[in-house]
Amino acid sequence: MTINPTTRDYNKASVLEVVLARAPLTRNKLIELTGLSKATVSRAVEELRADGFVVDRGVDAIAGRGRPSTYLDIPGTTGHVVGVSFGAQTTGVLATDLRGREIQHVIVPTANHDDVGKAAAWLAGLIAGASQPAEGPLRQVVVAVPGRVRDGGEIFGPAESMTYLAGSRLQRALADLVGAPVLLDSDANASLLGVLADDDTIRNAALFSVSSMLNFACCADQELARGSTPSFGDVGVLFSGVHDKPLEALLSTGGLLAFARDQGLGLDRIDDLWVETHHDEVRAAVVEAFTTGLVTAVTTVVVTLDPESIFFVGRLRTLVDEVLPEVRKRLEERLPAVPRLTVATQVLGLSTARGAVYSCLTLAQARLREALLDARRQAPRAEQPAPAF
Repeated sequence: MTINPTTRDYNKASVLEVVLARAPLTRNKLIELTGLSKATVSRAVEELRADGFVVDRGVDAIAGRGRPSTYLDIPGTTGHVVGVSFGAQTTGVLATDLRGREIQHVIVPTANHDDVGKAAAWLAGLIAGASQPAEGPLRQVVVAVPGRVRDGGEIFGPAESMTYLAGSRLQRALADLVGAPVLLDSDANASLLGVLADDDTIRNAALFSVSSMLNFACCADQELARGSTPSFGDVGVLFSGVHDKPLEALLSTGGLLAFARDQGLGLDRIDDLWVETHHDEVRAAVVEAFTTGLVTAVTTVVVTLDPESIFFVGRLRTLVDEVLPEVRKRLEERLPAVPRLTVATQVLGLSTARGAVYSCLTLAQARLREALLDARRQAPRAEQPAPAF
């Protein structure tokens, strides 16, 4: 026979949740954030200390009169998570503790793998390398890819890119190799999570990833929007307003490069569009088409989602920065109100991995809380439950 969690168990779980989210923090701050009594918090802290989830980290030097307040923290032995940015050009892997503090990161050129097993093995090796200094078990991995992702495993992207790899097979193979839960997500979602984590005043926002493919993410009240079908977020299929081109043909690296070549601009790679100096009419026509595509994409998002801010990330962000004043001007002519438009500052391979880490932390922290409560549910009535963490 099993027993249900008690109020004491739920209080303990609440304390764990706050410590995981806010450590290091003092007991007084813990009492304030949980709304629990001093005695309840003290009892929960001691039980969590016995479980190996809480340790002391120094003393609050501004505690005032009376007994000094000790900072509570999460020990490294509790575990770690890994966020991966599996880009078409660059792959970044970031390992952090359960408070999101960096353990180690690696950034390497993405290897070309058309085989799911080899791709999973390559990623597993990078994850093992980044995790090598970690003390505790690997709790969660989130891999951000340049494609639309549904249900954490199905990837929808261009066939010529590595995102065409069977997502669910890649997910299962990688999970088996690293011995931890693995979820896939879009690079746009991960990038937006990174933006939200850096600025908690942002509530409703949208983000365009203009890179190997055009990808899109949005949030309402800081919660990511996730559609029920693969069509959600596929703004690339919309008409751009330039010839017969969809947005994907102008706002992705491959699409814009092909368009520039069709116009007679001899570029070896898309970066040459802004790295080299071009003053001819052909470049001006390419930039004009890109600008028109951006105006169309932003207008569509503004009239349907009404975000407060719109961010741009990806390899084409340098060109976005160049044309943004003109984009704002045209939007002001056609819209009653224009949201804040920002080219987000990113570290290639690392910023998206950091966003994936935030997703990892949410999943891992929720799982640990549930594990604490499940320990009570699964324990025989005559026995004292011991959390199986």
